[in-house]
Amino acid sequence: MILQALSQYYDRLLAEPDLDIAPLGFERKAIDFLIVLTEEGEFDGLRDLREGVGKKKKGRLTRVPKGVKRAAGVEANLLWDTSPYVLGHLLRVDKKAKLVYQGKGATKRLDISKSKKELNKMRKRLPQQRRAFLEKIETTFDDSEDIGIKALFRFLGQNDFTALYAHPLWREVEENAGNLTFALSGAELICQRPAVVKSISEQAKPEGGSNVCAVSGKLDDVARLHTAIKGVWGAQSSGANIVSFNLGAFRSFGKKQGHNAPVGEQTEFAYTTALNYLLASQRQRMQVGDASTVFWAKDPTDFEEIFISCFVQPAKGEEAVKYGKIRSLLHSVRSGVPGEEERRPFYVLGLAPNASRISIRFWYAGNLKEIKERIARFFEEIELVRSARDPEFLSLLQLLSSTATEGKIDNLPPNVGGEFARAVLLGGRYPSSLLANAVRRGKAEQRVTLARVSIIKACLVRNFSNNNQKEVSVGLDRNYDNIGYVLGRLFAVLERIQEKAQSGLNKTIRDTYFGAATSSPLMTFKRLDELSVHHLAKIRNSGQSITWFEKMKQEVFELIPPIGIPAILKMEDQARFAVGYYHQRQDFLNSKNTKAEKGGE
Repeated sequence: MILQALSQYYDRLLAEPDLDIAPLGFERKAIDFLIVLTEEGEFDGLRDLREGVGKKKKGRLTRVPKGVKRAAGVEANLLWDTSPYVLGHLLRVDKKAKLVYQGKGATKRLDISKSKKELNKMRKRLPQQRRAFLEKIETTFDDSEDIGIKALFRFLGQNDFTALYAHPLWREVEENAGNLTFALSGAELICQRPAVVKSISEQAKPEGGSNVCAVSGKLDDVARLHTAIKGVWGAQSSGANIVSFNLGAFRSFGKKQGHNAPVGEQTEFAYTTALNYLLASQRQRMQVGDASTVFWAKDPTDFEEIFISCFVQPAKGEEAVKYGKIRSLLHSVRSGVPGEEERRPFYVLGLAPNASRISIRFWYAGNLKEIKERIARFFEEIELVRSARDPEFLSLLQLLSSTATEGKIDNLPPNVGGEFARAVLLGGRYPSSLLANAVRRGKAEQRVTLARVSIIKACLVRNFSNNNQKEVSVGLDRNYDNIGYVLGRLFAVLERIQEKAQSGLNKTIRDTYFGAATSSPLMTFKRLDELSVHHLAKIRNSGQSITWFEKMKQEVFELIPPIGIPAILKMEDQARFAVGYYHQRQDFLNSKNTKAEKGGE
């Protein structure tokens, strides 16, 4: 299902005229330098395509013929590659007497003094590498009349690259050990010339094959190795695979590699190209915990742009635009999603690193109507009364970070982010570990934040609501008598009394007792009640009325059941404690309550 949906998305991308998507037989690859030739095949210049500054420079993603998977053998790419393949040139020795060369997907330095055998081995491979590069071009374009291919044949056939090596940029090529390709003067890349693209694409098309593709159901040759998927956070920089069989334990019936999961070459190209495109996109990719998440619709829709606004924290200055999109979405759900959207497919895929492979963290395949309603439900569940300085909507990153140590998303336990996103999209229960993490962080930091309480409220509403038990609301509920919620309110009232008695405090009872009051309320509240008697006396002795504070305290005490305050609270009641505390604190900011407090009435 996943590969099929991605293959269909590739067809959609290919049909969009303004999109530079790789056709069959091509891929987008980082190219560092461009060798410019005249139509006569003479060297005409060297261009640096890298983007960035200093050591952070990276090759520009460019549409080139699909690369090969290299292990130990000699195998060349078509019309682009590293210097040893393109020119038969061993990269230079740097100032530290170490040889700069291209290793398996990375630039490496070899200590020559300790590795002469390795150096000689590399030198012997140079003629083989260059010969493989030339033979691949000759085999593919043996009868081509394209002026670009002819110019390339003349240049490579000279075996004299003195002018190229004398170019000021050549030193950068040697130090970078990146990929090279060719272009004609004042024209496009040779590998992107229409005749060249047509020739490569036609040769890449299957001619029927003898196997049935498990995804498309058509006859095709089975893809033995699948193209690496790049851009998954935490995975290998050289890429990883969703479909991969490299050991006997993973195989069946004596089949090797891709034959264990017979995906046709055309389907393999389509799904890997589409997925790499999505992972490289800023518009259709987001990070949810350790899950690199991509999303798309089968047909073009504006919702692709709205979807990311619902979950990603807006940049400074863009809050109004993104919040406007969310409000518009919520309004459309309340007023009724148009009927034509009911069956329009929409997909969300979460990928997580797993050594040299990629694991599917979550997969959603539904329609626009369903996904819109589930997002609206999610926003209703996290909705809370808030102060004017708080953001109108919280991003997934803000919510998840609030449950992690030091507020760093990297400290979030594995799987939690993915499980949370799956619950939002599929409508299931939120992970119980998320609620526990939020409560624990609140006790550890002795602090309750909007994001943390929003997560707690959402978990309570979705996981614990039933016909017999009422759950927490958006704002203060004076009639809700759950013991955890009531004790949270009581703690907020006692803290307010302390603040009134000792103005200008840097530290309140929250900074000392919040964790203990949440976990072991019986002993803690006995001590806090004694303190409040002294605080009320101090307020009265200063000439101020304590009537309002006593009424507030009595109002909450009346909700405590006859059996009294329990010795401990279970996890969900500890969560309600945090919500009750937050609600009561927010209610104190209400202008009516502020006036009553100042007047003592």
